[in-house]
Amino acid sequence: MTISVVEAARSEGGREAYPGLTIAADGSYAARLAPAGDGRGRIPERWTLDGPEPYAVPLPGPRPEGPGAEVLPLPDGRVLICREADGGYHLALLYPTGPGTGELPLGSVGCERLRLLPPAPDGSHGSHGSQGSYGSAVHALAPGEHGSTVWLVHGGDRSPEPVAEVPGRCSGGVWLDREGRLLALDRTDAAGRTKTVAVDLGRGGEVFPLLELTDDSDDRLLLADPDSGLLLLRSDAPGEVRLGWGVLGSHRPVRFPDALRPPGVALTPFAVQPGQALTPEGCAVALRADGPNGTWVAVWRPSQRRLRHLPAPVGWVRGTGLWTADGELRLPYAVGRTGRTQCGLARITPPPPESGPLPRQRAERSAEGDGPAEDGPAEGGGPLAVRAAAFTPVPLQQAPLARTEAERRS
Repeated sequence: MTISVVEAARSEGGREAYPGLTIAADGSYAARLAPAGDGRGRIPERWTLDGPEPYAVPLPGPRPEGPGAEVLPLPDGRVLICREADGGYHLALLYPTGPGTGELPLGSVGCERLRLLPPAPDGSHGSHGSQGSYGSAVHALAPGEHGSTVWLVHGGDRSPEPVAEVPGRCSGGVWLDREGRLLALDRTDAAGRTKTVAVDLGRGGEVFPLLELTDDSDDRLLLADPDSGLLLLRSDAPGEVRLGWGVLGSHRPVRFPDALRPPGVALTPFAVQPGQALTPEGCAVALRADGPNGTWVAVWRPSQRRLRHLPAPVGWVRGTGLWTADGELRLPYAVGRTGRTQCGLARITPPPPESGPLPRQRAERSAEGDGPAEDGPAEGGGPLAVRAAAFTPVPLQQAPLARTEAERRS
């Protein structure tokens, strides 16, 4: 059932009680691989989240799924599954058919490793510039020792098909736009340094550098909000591994606030509030917090110099959730014994940010104009335009660290 969390218990520490969950681009469905009722292996499970009460539907096949399987829900209610078998990966769509499960094969990809990428916010960009239905495009990453391939595994004219070849071994995967055209990947070079690059799938997989804070730093992009341009990243450029933030299209430096370094607590961002165009400093960010007393939820905004700690609902699928544009945080949870999942959405509305324009917003808008950022050089680096039809950000290429005490605290 759906509940409004007022005083939910803090999640227990230790081993994850429930496997990870992937939420569809529009928040209507979710999917995971859940333990089978007999305790042998795992079976796909689809959650319906947009009805009066969330509910889970098992999608069992003729045999339990292997350890290399992944699932991803589509907005139409079907679930894409990727299975490792026979030296490659086989793709199919699953859907409930009364007491059984229907399966539509999609094809296979021959590679050593294939990982489904998260759904793009709108996800309508298919192959060769074609536009599919809302949320229909699904991409996957096949990392290799000397090069990585981005595959379109659903939503294209000839899926599965390769749509980009990126030199170097890549990991991660964050969408920079709503249409699923601009993809950020963390690329590791031969020397072992990791930098984030942007891949333009609409231009044949053209690759541009995105995060290069220093020559020797490891810079990884964790989350991006296409509406506001807010970026959450992890880097050792400050001398130790820290969480930082920046704005895609801004000339301001990356900042590493002390609020994102609480003593004895590990923070992992998992959701950013959408719909906050031109106001990245007011975007709410949800983080998973792991400490000596267990796991809970933290909420932070760039405009506020402190974390808000919130109890997680019992059975929270840790590190999973989504924001609505009006600031409601929805956290999926699961209770019940193995094979009979009872799922729900805990709804939390943290206090809104301070009203009125923020000083830094006024200064930045005055310097950069009121409209979207134009192409140009990022501060401390060369020019780079990640191009799209209606989105021309200037990335944080070689952006300097904060130089003043005020910038370090913010």
